[in-house]
Amino acid sequence: MAIRERLSGNEAVAYAIKQINPDVMPAFPITPSTEIPQYVANYIANGEIDTEFIHVESEHSAMSATIGASAAGARALTATSSCGMALMWEELYVAASDRLPIVLALVNRALTGPININADHSDSMGARDSGWIQIYAESNQEVYDNFLQAFPIAEHKDVHLPVMICQDGFITSHGVENILLVEDDKAKAFVGEYEPEHYLLNPTEKMAVGPYAVSNYYMETKRAQRQAMINAKKVILDVAARFEEMTGRKYQFFEEYKMEDAEYAVVIIGSAAGTCKAAIEKIRKETGKKVGLVKIRVFRPFPEEEIAQALSNVKAVAIMDRSEMFSATSGPLGAEVRAAMYQAKCDAQVVNYFYGLGGRDITVSDFEQVYSNLEKMAETKEVTDMYTYIGLRDKEEV
Repeated sequence: MAIRERLSGNEAVAYAIKQINPDVMPAFPITPSTEIPQYVANYIANGEIDTEFIHVESEHSAMSATIGASAAGARALTATSSCGMALMWEELYVAASDRLPIVLALVNRALTGPININADHSDSMGARDSGWIQIYAESNQEVYDNFLQAFPIAEHKDVHLPVMICQDGFITSHGVENILLVEDDKAKAFVGEYEPEHYLLNPTEKMAVGPYAVSNYYMETKRAQRQAMINAKKVILDVAARFEEMTGRKYQFFEEYKMEDAEYAVVIIGSAAGTCKAAIEKIRKETGKKVGLVKIRVFRPFPEEEIAQALSNVKAVAIMDRSEMFSATSGPLGAEVRAAMYQAKCDAQVVNYFYGLGGRDITVSDFEQVYSNLEKMAETKEVTDMYTYIGLRDKEEV
């Protein structure tokens, strides 16, 4: 019988960590992820789990210690946000190339500058090419569910890659929602015990982790990482299927909302999907227009063929980015989705918008305008305002 509870997203992650009872958690505080190690430290102090908590002097040290623990054979994780993740940058690549099944609880926050502590995806999207699996949540329920699935994905013998579980800072991390928790014994059984095959503290095997790779070997390691990322697609779906058997909650690479007959679609990541769903309900009820949503859950590995199939019958698509990458025409999500659609020879009109940077609100009326723009683009076959920031203040106001 599921446990009904009211928790913030940070509390939900910490509760999942308590249920998993990992071996080691190094961490350094940074808003808005600070509560996660704080809650875990309380669980340890109260004797509820026996995780080894390591107080470190920086986020670089936090990921370094997590890498060391994982390489030694421990189930290890950490948590961070924004500039904390930026300070880990070097170590993110080390963790992925060393094929260590680490889990990172990332509470998305805008990267400085100027200084901002609110949600956008510049931190995780900046690390999109580091070799980490990336899974995003819309709600507190989803971040809890995603976290329980993280270690079974990361530790699978065909994957052995680190996993980043992302949620929007303050919007879900500090907002309280009713969620359903899995019973402790079922959660523990679902995640299972970690039994590494190769690790530094194995007395029967000599090995090195992270050796110097000359040109004759470096490229092969990258190809092996790519293969692991390819393998991860099947594993992610297999783990999600097991999770659905246990809870009844279904997860895939993305969620299709009202896409069965949709003519106009939005593609988005994270908590703003809820606002978009409200707009869809309003538009369909008041006008009957066929609008839908594709909410990305798994950004790495990117489900290229599946996304293209989901958008194959629409007339126009708006891809919504919560992160800048200063390219000529798109953001990170826009670049991926547009490439997928081009490869599949989709003939829909495609536009890329930027929203929510630094925590800027996006409203139902904003999404109504987006769908109205899509209708016009489908009629005229002309894409306008490709580099539009939704909700940008007028020059007179700045």
